[in-house]
Amino acid sequence: MSIFKPFTFDTIASIVAEWGAARRLGEILGNWTERRNLLIVTDKFLHTAGLLDAAKASLVEAGFAVSVFDDVVADPPEAVLHDCVGQAKAANVDLVLGLGGGSSMDIAKLAAVLIPSNQALAELYGIGKVKGTRLPLVQIPTTAGTGSEVTNITILTTGETTKMGVVSNQLYADKVILDAELTIGLPPLITAATGIDAMVHAIEAYTSRHRKNPVSDALAREALRLLARNLIAACEDGKNRLAREAMLLGATLAGQAFANAPVAAVHALAYPLGGHYHIPHGLSNALMLGPVLRFNLSAAAPLYAELADVLLGASTATVTARANRFVEFMEDLMNRSGAPRRLRDVNVREDSLALMAHDAMKQERLLMNNPVEVREADALALYRKAF
Repeated sequence: MSIFKPFTFDTIASIVAEWGAARRLGEILGNWTERRNLLIVTDKFLHTAGLLDAAKASLVEAGFAVSVFDDVVADPPEAVLHDCVGQAKAANVDLVLGLGGGSSMDIAKLAAVLIPSNQALAELYGIGKVKGTRLPLVQIPTTAGTGSEVTNITILTTGETTKMGVVSNQLYADKVILDAELTIGLPPLITAATGIDAMVHAIEAYTSRHRKNPVSDALAREALRLLARNLIAACEDGKNRLAREAMLLGATLAGQAFANAPVAAVHALAYPLGGHYHIPHGLSNALMLGPVLRFNLSAAAPLYAELADVLLGASTATVTARANRFVEFMEDLMNRSGAPRRLRDVNVREDSLALMAHDAMKQERLLMNNPVEVREADALALYRKAF
């Protein structure tokens, strides 16, 4: 008899974690690849704020020709990806680097696939639809939240309120560079929302009904420990190096966990908030986490109790008591973070909750992973609790 069920765990090939690594990016990449025609995928704010300057200077000094695509926006539509690929092809790019939040890294993933490919974007949506290889891909996150740097998933906006995903192992980066110096100066609200987003990844990976495994569990537990211990410190003092490093590593570990043990109802309910109200993804998750944790207690209590032991120390209390302590701890942490806590606080209208509940039911890929079945009436009740 085996001590565990058979499982598969996939992740990226290489992580470089180093304070100030972006300042010597040319050396790091120059020692790794002979390719020298590089595209940086980022957003206007990071570019104009000068966050790329040191990295670009290091790359140029090492002999790289650097192009920058900086038109990435939150919840990027397909048109942004097509523009990025067009610019890359015109520049004969042979290496792609995503630098920024989840949206920039998501666009970088698919750009690396589509630049050398004849596949149409429409053919890629779904699971395992990408054919062939891609250009070499490097990812550098500038927020501690999405975990996109280590996942094989890209989400694009495909209509007024709809999103679709591409899930394929070709989207795993070749190299990830974790430089927490790049996260210094993130505003408290963004720090809070992205940090809670990363905690959602860890919690949902740990309680996922499908593909949960010993490796994803270990990553989720350590991610949650790092994130919970350092979230408030990072929010209160944006220049706290130890807190910033812990948050960035925690977000990456959570990303590796949920790339293998998929997320569930919190994300399914968060997507309509982004689609209808353009609420940032991390904040959407933060708003829905509390109600979903309580909804899942009936089935997830043993796992929540284990997470309580990670965060609060081992206890001889009952499973139910420890599980409730975990939920209360998370709710208190979110309250202390300063992030908005109610849907009404971010201008969601009460008369739109039923429509969003209907839309959430379309997220079957996510809802199937939830510990408790979520029907449309349940989704509406959860939105009302969050309202």
